[in-house]
Amino acid sequence: RPGLALCAGCGGRIQDPFLLRVSPDLEWHVACLKCAECGQPLDETCTCFLRDGKAYCKRDYSRLFGIKCAQCRAAFSSSDLVMRARDHVYHLECFRCAACGRQLLPGDQFCLRERDLLCRADHGPPPDGASA
Repeated sequence: RPGLALCAGCGGRIQDPFLLRVSPDLEWHVACLKCAECGQPLDETCTCFLRDGKAYCKRDYSRLFGIKCAQCRAAFSSSDLVMRARDHVYHLECFRCAACGRQLLPGDQFCLRERDLLCRADHGPPPDGASA
């Protein structure tokens, strides 16, 4: 369909012999498909992520829109092991008591006050009828 397609990047007609198609309905000039954040060219050799009609490289998409550690605010990589407390997610190294700094391990009782984790020794036993 060269000549009929409109580029999602610049809005111009695509009359080039090649175009890049992202998602089922967005087509781009080869030269126009770049990361909206860093400008890295995105092609068949680089993973492309879309958000609000803009294209991003994997690194920038993760940094801008990915889940971040509730303690250090850094993004997670796909190989990171994580700990969860309610709707907060932490790197294993960041899952520590805010009062004493002890790393909390699976099975440890803790209390979550806003974003602060407290080990059992620093928050005391749970009130009657409450669970940790």
